[in-house]
This record gives sequence, C-alpha cells and structure tokens, in this order.
Amino acid sequence: MVTSVSGWTIYNTACFLAAEVGDLDTLRQQLFNRTLLNYLWVLMIMVTFFGGVIHFYLIKRLIKPIRNLIRSTKELKLGHYPKPVKVYEKDEIGQLALQYNGLIEQLQINEQQRNRLVTDISHEIRTPLSNLNGYLLALKDGDIIGDKALFASLHQESNRLSKMIEQLEQLKEWDYLSAQSIVEKETFEIQPILLQCVAMFERTLEQKNIPILLEIESCKIDIHVVGIQQVISNLLENAINYYEGDGPILLVGERRGKDYRISISGPSKPIPEIEKEKVFRRFYRLDSSRSRMTGGSGLGLAISKEIIEGYHQGEIGIDTTSSSNTFWVVLPV
Repeated sequence: MVTSVSGWTIYNTACFLAAEVGDLDTLRQQLFNRTLLNYLWVLMIMVTFFGGVIHFYLIKRLIKPIRNLIRSTKELKLGHYPKPVKVYEKDEIGQLALQYNGLIEQLQINEQQRNRLVTDISHEIRTPLSNLNGYLLALKDGDIIGDKALFASLHQESNRLSKMIEQLEQLKEWDYLSAQSIVEKETFEIQPILLQCVAMFERTLEQKNIPILLEIESCKIDIHVVGIQQVISNLLENAINYYEGDGPILLVGERRGKDYRISISGPSKPIPEIEKEKVFRRFYRLDSSRSRMTGGSGLGLAISKEIIEGYHQGEIGIDTTSSSNTFWVVLPV
C-alpha cells in the first residue's frame, strides 16, 4: 500500500513537471506519461517482490530460534537434557538462548554432583556398616569373644557414622544458607573467637605434646560466629591429626588492607600441588586409612569451603613447603 501511494505520487509529480515543459506537444507528453507509468509499475512490482522476500526472510530468522527454544523446553519437560540451542544473533533472542543454554548446563552439573554425592555417601557408609554387622554377627554366633578393645573399635565405627551424618546435615544447612539473599552476620572482635577455638584443643595439644604459637591481631569483622568457629576448629583439628615433626603449630590472624587473613600452619607431610584443590571436595581424603583412624569423614574441609566462600564471600586455600602445610582463610572486613 505504501509502495503504491509513493509510486503514484512520483508519477503525478513527474507528469506535473512534464506538463510545465512548453516545448513538448500533447502527443509526446502522452507518450512520456505512458512510458513513465510502465516503468513505475515495473518498479512497484520489483519493490513488492523483493520486500516480500526480505520480510519472509526476517520473519523466518526471528521465528526459528523461538521454535528451537520451544522444542528444547518440551524436551527438558520430558526429563531429557536437550542439546544446546543454536545462537544465530547477539540480539535479545540470542541472549535468551545463551542464558537458556547456561541453565541446561548448570542443571546437568547439579545432577552430576548429586549423583556423585549419593555414590560417595553410599560408599562411605557401607564400610563402617559392614564392619559393625560383621563383628556383631560374629559375636552373636559366638565365633569371637567380645573384649574391651573390640567394643572400643565398634564404638569408634559407630561414632564415625554419627559424625558423618552430622556433618552431612551441616553441609546441607550451609548450602541452604549460602543460597539465601539474607545472611545472619554480626560484627564481632575476631581475636577472642580465635582464642576460644584454640582453648578447645588445649587438652589434645597437651596430650600429644604439640606446641602452638599465636599471633593474632585485633579486628572487628561481620561474620557468622558459629560458622567461623567451625572452620577454625576444622583447620586446627587437621593440623593436629596430620602433625609430623618437632615445630609448633602456628596460628596467625592479621589485617591486610580490606581483608583479614587467618592462617594455620603445622609441620606435616606436604600436600602435592595437584591435590590442593581436591582436598576441599566432599569425601576426598589424601590418606584414607589415616583419616579413618583419626575419625575423619572427608567433609570438614568441604564444609569450611562452603562457609567461607559460599556464605562469607571470602577465600580459603592452602600453601605448602617441603615440611609444612598452611591452610589460610581470607575474610572481607
């Protein structure tokens, strides 16, 4: 419609200009008008045709990614993970497709982590349960006679199971809290909190004859007190359980610009470089037999990582030397 009106306007204008030319007679003017009209008809047909082709192409290009998204969501609804939706442009629909692909990828990662967690839990619980069932069955059948050492061993396995279940509950709770927009933090002086954590291990340190040195600066920080106490306790327990050597365990707390850094160092067998990130995974152990002897479940560092990075938006890591390991925590002030 617009093309027809525009063409007709051009035609009338041309006719008007032609009529103004005094040298042209009526016959020549009519011939000119007819020729011009034919050209305009051809032009309008061409414009309409190519305009329709372009319109069809643009509509198809706009509708195709939307149809792909609809098809993909239907497949996802059926419980299948679809292939990534192809991104044609960087416009709004392209951005939507990118976000959708990211969502699918995250859902797959979450399912893999969930499946791995279930597998790990089954594996970790199966061993102590098998031990308990085996000993109890042997006691029941009279194949072995219970003594103090045996009952102590059974009690240790039972305690390890209880601790593992408790830590799984803690991990689930911190996962949930980290996902919430509202966090329960208060401003506390960090020095007495660290000293209180050390006091909890004084008896163990004395029994194992392990010296400890403290270098703690005062600083007020917004923290979840129970969470920080749990992290420091986990790191101190690791330093004690894996202590090898004659030097002291060193706990340092210091202000560094806009952060507060807490580090716990102790003489021990160095952790290989490729294992540094793995030690923070759930159920991961460098030495499984030793961890079971000390009651470790492989969850303490995973909980610590969730508390520091997930809840406090801080950092946690490890540095090693040839004769010591240093676990450190950085909290924003």
